[in-house]
Amino acid sequence: MAASPPAPRRRALLALLAACPWPLARAHGDDSGAQVHALTGAGSDVLTVVGPWELTGLDPSYAGYMFTRMEVVQTLLEVDDAGQLQPGLASAWEVSGDGLQWRFALPAGRRYHDGSEVTPGSILACLQRASVRPGVLQLAGIRDMTVQGSELVLSLRQPFGPLPYLLTHYSTQILAPASFDAQGKVVAIIGSGPFRIRSISLPQQFDVERVQAGPGRAVQRARYISVSRAETRTLLVQSGQADLAFSLDPPSIRALQDSARAVLLSAMLPRTTILKLNAGHPFLADVRVRRAIALCIERAGIARALLRDPELGATQLLPPSLARWHDSRLAPLHTDLRLARRLLEEAGWRLSADGTRWQGGQQLQLSLTTFVDRPELPLIATALQEEMRQIGMAVRVVIGNSSDIPAGHRSGQLQMALAARNYGNLPDPVASLLQDFGRQGGDWGAMGWGNEEVPALLARLAAIPATATGQAERGRAERERIVAILQEQLPVIPVVWYRQTCAVSRRLRGASIDPFERSYRIASLQWT
Repeated sequence: MAASPPAPRRRALLALLAACPWPLARAHGDDSGAQVHALTGAGSDVLTVVGPWELTGLDPSYAGYMFTRMEVVQTLLEVDDAGQLQPGLASAWEVSGDGLQWRFALPAGRRYHDGSEVTPGSILACLQRASVRPGVLQLAGIRDMTVQGSELVLSLRQPFGPLPYLLTHYSTQILAPASFDAQGKVVAIIGSGPFRIRSISLPQQFDVERVQAGPGRAVQRARYISVSRAETRTLLVQSGQADLAFSLDPPSIRALQDSARAVLLSAMLPRTTILKLNAGHPFLADVRVRRAIALCIERAGIARALLRDPELGATQLLPPSLARWHDSRLAPLHTDLRLARRLLEEAGWRLSADGTRWQGGQQLQLSLTTFVDRPELPLIATALQEEMRQIGMAVRVVIGNSSDIPAGHRSGQLQMALAARNYGNLPDPVASLLQDFGRQGGDWGAMGWGNEEVPALLARLAAIPATATGQAERGRAERERIVAILQEQLPVIPVVWYRQTCAVSRRLRGASIDPFERSYRIASLQWT
């Protein structure tokens, strides 16, 4: 079916939103002048990285990703750009024939930044701590962790193939024993990566220095600063006070396209902006209503007008960057207002004189919750509100904090929510999908959705060891069926995919973007 052309009012709305200078970002209350002033203390030999993320604490389960990105801490395993497992602190790994026991070889001779040895016992202590805190290890059903000689042995209650990928997650990072106080609280970040901490000023800034001098004109010192507003990050690049700037919005990208101080790098990341629906709500339980919502969304128009990148219109949940999961043969999501209205009629929702739909004395009215941490979300929510109005749905946009969505999921009060979900949080998305589409649903996934087939298929995939020969072929049928069901049943509706754009100072060479956002790769940068 052909897509309906954008209506004049919708085109006008998208144009208006596109012209908006992202005023909602001001809700963070930061002051660009103060941040610029704070940066003037860095010397010319200090690499300055700016991004929107604050250091919410030292515990790995909260802001641990910042210390992996700045290459201060390491994990047991690593991954390459294709998502293939690579040695980290463990040099090799293997799984037993029944899939219940994993062994990780831990070579001797490594040191933490305080000079103490990286021992199997210290690694075990960190992973035992991580297994009882918020994080991914709880997915694995770990029965026991022990050290046998120079090996770490993890025993599971049932086979869980993605286990090695869980050990690449920032929440499983390995810290020296001196990082913890007597109660097990993290009081210092003492890792084993190529950079060590010089100073930390929560929640905005920390400085690092290279442990061993790098080759040539390698970066020896670096600084991360949290700068919430994209336009402020842009100004810092333009003034030469920032060398790497992440999460740039479309106006910032335009402003930096011809910069004499910086070049732009971009890469598709496995992140999708989704409309999460409460399928347990009486209005949304009917799949015809969910399909009508999906059919009224003009994804390419939103991507073009608000993100300045029409290729980001999502035709299915998982983007092409997740090649093993993206099914190019799947019929793409599209826009068809006529079919959307017909589906609502078939579901019993009749159009009234005021342009809204009613059934049994109830108006088809729902709230849509989103948040400002990602400045594009409120704008996309406003566009969706207008698009759903055109098929007779009355939508109230509620803008709050990101925590409102998991809280609304758990209380059952959430109706619809707009969020950006990173399916590359782990290089193999099986664990993330289990979190989102398991039998109980998930904070950032299904809600009130009574499907049994997808959880069962995910459980079968999870039982395939990550190192098994022919794994890709064995899991292909399950993956294809899962994405087909999600496309048909729409417990969440994909809206747009995500492209990471980074500004890189012309003072640097060797920059690249990690597709899994695990590292800023500053150890490989050289001054020009």
